[in-house]
Amino acid sequence: MKKISFCGSSNFIYSRNQTCKVNILAFNKLFQKYLNFQIGEQLIISVLGNVAVMAVICLDQNLRTPKYVAVFNLAFVDLLGSCALIPKVLDIFLFNHYYVPYNDCLTFLFFCYTCLSMQALNLVALCYDRLMAIMFPLHYHVKVTHKIMFSMITFFWLFVITCTLIAVGLLTRLSFCGSVVINSYFCDHGLMFELACNDNFPSIIISFLSPILILWLPMVFILSSYICIAFALFKVAVVKERVKALKTCTETCTSHLILVAIFFLPFMGTTITVLTSYIHPNARIINSSLTFTVPPLLNPTIYSLKTEEVKDAIKKLLNAPFFRYNFMLW
Repeated sequence: MKKISFCGSSNFIYSRNQTCKVNILAFNKLFQKYLNFQIGEQLIISVLGNVAVMAVICLDQNLRTPKYVAVFNLAFVDLLGSCALIPKVLDIFLFNHYYVPYNDCLTFLFFCYTCLSMQALNLVALCYDRLMAIMFPLHYHVKVTHKIMFSMITFFWLFVITCTLIAVGLLTRLSFCGSVVINSYFCDHGLMFELACNDNFPSIIISFLSPILILWLPMVFILSSYICIAFALFKVAVVKERVKALKTCTETCTSHLILVAIFFLPFMGTTITVLTSYIHPNARIINSSLTFTVPPLLNPTIYSLKTEEVKDAIKKLLNAPFFRYNFMLW
């Protein structure tokens, strides 16, 4: 059977044509146990937080607006990403299940990259909502409708799934002459195709285009949008109106900017460091793992559960007769 094996605690080795020995993550056992504990905590909090956000949006009719279509999708993507990545990492490190079938590895890669890409594009959808609300407040309900938001989210899903399937499909045509070592904590696309024996040029092209289309362009769009918002606010002639507009912008945009920073800064830091100097594999692994695990943990609190609309919805649900009756029985 074609297998990927995860052996020891140093690197990640992978082969398509034969069973080979593999090591993962060059951390000592004490740090590895601490990492397992932290990852386990993150999974529980992420699942509870994102399920709570989705439940509140579904149960409260006041939250069934175009904006919360994107918020619901973000919570769903965070939940799916956490459930795809973290349990498998815990299975590898906690239970020493270092042997993984090759097809399972490709499936692992597909879900991890799909969810990571959708997180970036979902931030674009939320940015579009904020841009229209501040730049065109009188036309907001025309420019941001359920149809537009659903169409945008659907297009993002189809685009991301297509790109990821192409990347995974190109990996299946590669041949590996022997054991290969990949310094990562999961089936990393770039590190896998670099070790192929046959022509990997199509995979190189995909690895170059995908980050530009799915990560860099969304980041440029988001930054450009906030530059436009800033110029529009400072063009307001009346000082009182400008202060009011800035206050509104601060209340509505701060949470989104925090999400953007949490998601993009680790990715940007790793990319810039790799291009300009040497980065230790462990540092790269930790930094990239933050991009995968921290946003799903913090997104529910930062963008959803602390907003006044969601707080009011939660209070309303808790004061509903059904919840009050069950609480009294408890």
